[in-house]
Amino acid sequence: MENESFVRTSLVNAPAEALGAWHHRRGAFRRLVPPWVRFRVIEEPEALKNGARSIVKTRLAPLVWSKWVAELKNVTPDGNFSDTQLKGPFAHWFHQHRFIDQGAEKSQLNDAIEYRLPLGPVGNFFGGWYVKRQLEQLFRYRHTITTMDLKRLQEQPVPRLRILISGASGLVGSALTAYLETCGHEVLALTRNPRPGSSDLRWDIQAGEIDLTGAGKIDAVVHLAGENVAGRWTKRKKHRILSSRRDGTRLLSEAIARLPEKPSVMVSASGINYYELNPLNLQDEDSPIGTSFLAEVCRAWEDNTRAAREAEIRVVNLRIGFVLTPAGGGLKLMLPAFRCGLGGPIGNGRQRLSWISIDDLTDIIHTCVCDERYRGAVNAVAPEPVTNREFSRALGQTLHRPAILPAPAFALKALLGDFARETVLPDLPVYPKRLQENGYQFRFASLESALAHLLGQAAPEGERQTTLSFS
Repeated sequence: MENESFVRTSLVNAPAEALGAWHHRRGAFRRLVPPWVRFRVIEEPEALKNGARSIVKTRLAPLVWSKWVAELKNVTPDGNFSDTQLKGPFAHWFHQHRFIDQGAEKSQLNDAIEYRLPLGPVGNFFGGWYVKRQLEQLFRYRHTITTMDLKRLQEQPVPRLRILISGASGLVGSALTAYLETCGHEVLALTRNPRPGSSDLRWDIQAGEIDLTGAGKIDAVVHLAGENVAGRWTKRKKHRILSSRRDGTRLLSEAIARLPEKPSVMVSASGINYYELNPLNLQDEDSPIGTSFLAEVCRAWEDNTRAAREAEIRVVNLRIGFVLTPAGGGLKLMLPAFRCGLGGPIGNGRQRLSWISIDDLTDIIHTCVCDERYRGAVNAVAPEPVTNREFSRALGQTLHRPAILPAPAFALKALLGDFARETVLPDLPVYPKRLQENGYQFRFASLESALAHLLGQAAPEGERQTTLSFS
């Protein structure tokens, strides 16, 4: 049986040398995996060189995982390379990555794949259409990420930094780590369980212990760690939510304030639940604090960066909205029902939702690290909040499913209690005043474009087009 082929090309506003360098950086491998793909990295090559191998486990179906072993070949001095499958779901897989100079600070990104499915004509008959659709979605995502990232790096070049991250293995932290590494930075993880042989640094919030002695010079700190707020709030759960943020922030702030060579900036996560629920007007960074439990948590979170501020470290309190990514959080929980056509608005659907795509969030964090104009409160939300009904309709349209079945408010209150009252049901319209004042350019300012990108669907009209072909 003959091999199938797939090709996708994109024009990138960066020299071929910069495009190749981006792919060779640590983090690019993880950066290019779409958030809807379930995978676990077992082995990642330290450098792209002939004979290097990557090993991942990827989920093909519920409860069905496949190990994929790929070996790098044909690595050239100008950055081009290939990879071939040694073990995995395909009978044959050969992928060429080419970065072609187009002159005038432009280059062409070219991905060309030859593949063959197992079981010959039977496999192609039953799975050929599915594989073609998956490749189209995969490389649409990969090319969008690459062109966006290179555009930002060309517009705003930054020096290489050593950045310490707490919560680096979490939903936001893992995406941020890959992004920062492809920007050329070195990332150090602050964790309870350092990996043997790694540069990880240890801390234990409950014991009040932190060890930064082996860190060397740290240029910046990003603090993301905290107890997951999702689920029904018992007294014990509330205590963990509050204490993990209050005590962890204080422990880290005091530790970096004592360093002989202090980092220049600390970006510390907070939340838009800082503000009053159900306000009459849009909330911005100058709006007063609310009276809810999560407002109390956010106050403690931000107040406990005091030691860093007093040590003259620039502190950014990043008030984060509803993070859009199918890799976790609220969107991941919604998707099964919406994919089955059983989704719909929550409650009356009129409550406004202040959201942010995971790609904008990681870029905003990077911007706050590098841009000295940012300090104090910064709202990490898209420019336009949407109603829950509008969100449901947009998600249904992206998935090509109806979204008309409401989730009654009384049922959510009975099931989730205060968690539903403070996070799912209230009206909380928040505006990114600081970002807008400083001219930040959102990658995904519209909900429709963000959902299309994150779920592997065709982009709304007006997005940059690339060339794709099958044979």
